[in-house]
Amino acid sequence: MEACLIVTYRCNARCYMCNTWQHPTKKEKEFPPSLIDRIPGNLDFINITGGEPFLRDDLEEIITAALQKTKRLVVSTNGYFTERIVNIANNFGNKIGIRISIEGLPAANDELRGIKNGFDHGLRTLLILRDMGIRDIGFGITVSDRNAKDMIDLYRLAAAMGLEFATAVTHNSFYFHKDDNFFADQGMVAGEFEKISYELLKTNRPKNWFRAYFNMGLANKVKGGDRPLPCEVGTDVFFLDPHGNILPCNGSDVPLIMGNLHEQSFDEIWQGQHAVEIRNHVKKCTKQCWMIGSASPAMKKNVKNPILWIINNKLQIMTDKESISVLSPVEFKSWLK
Repeated sequence: MEACLIVTYRCNARCYMCNTWQHPTKKEKEFPPSLIDRIPGNLDFINITGGEPFLRDDLEEIITAALQKTKRLVVSTNGYFTERIVNIANNFGNKIGIRISIEGLPAANDELRGIKNGFDHGLRTLLILRDMGIRDIGFGITVSDRNAKDMIDLYRLAAAMGLEFATAVTHNSFYFHKDDNFFADQGMVAGEFEKISYELLKTNRPKNWFRAYFNMGLANKVKGGDRPLPCEVGTDVFFLDPHGNILPCNGSDVPLIMGNLHEQSFDEIWQGQHAVEIRNHVKKCTKQCWMIGSASPAMKKNVKNPILWIINNKLQIMTDKESISVLSPVEFKSWLK
């Protein structure tokens, strides 16, 4: 099982695709680090996110508690608070990973993130972390029409620096406080994801091949297609929000609260009748989200599908090196039938 800990809705950014910063939590109302003791242990992965996690004065205590519960932990940040991030990295070293959101090359990033010199802060943070020897570091982009064409350049920058590169697309949900994100040029944006997928498939890293599958799923999402694998949030993954609520995901139109850890044990919440009702709601959900938080567990659970897709497309690239036409996961699923 995997978990996402949303430790705050406070944020110093003013992102175009997310209005969370307009609805900040009150510092004194955010869950204390001790609440993490109530989540299950032996998790495969925990992502700590926000808002901006490094606005929490007690983030070190949160990470310490979370590390007792998981095999791997990554903190997502906009990278602006370099000194705070470096201090955390000094304290935990390679026990944690760090992902920095960069929304394009300097002009696009600073415009879309609403932070002056945000690109410079993010890049400087990454360079310092790399020089410190932190291995699990990288940056990611949330793609829209405005920054789609920067994606391939950022991927190449990440590859040249030896950093991980993550991708996402704009979504509408309660979490983002948005219902007006859309793609004006779906073909262009999807095409940029296809380029990234092709570049990833050409490498010799199996991890990149699975990322190629994920990125073709994003291309499919942009074009309005159904997600290629079942969504089982609330079964394989859960979210803990700043108020202590357990949620299946952050992609729904309204919060689907399964229960509150301040009031019940995790087992009481997870095994309760209300949780069953929410899982049934998830099965009927038509949003077709394709976020890494729900896609990654699905890919691991249904690993045959990505593997067959990878084999087919690696062979395609080997026989036609000029081609960037890569079957989408949904098209390949239909082809298998």
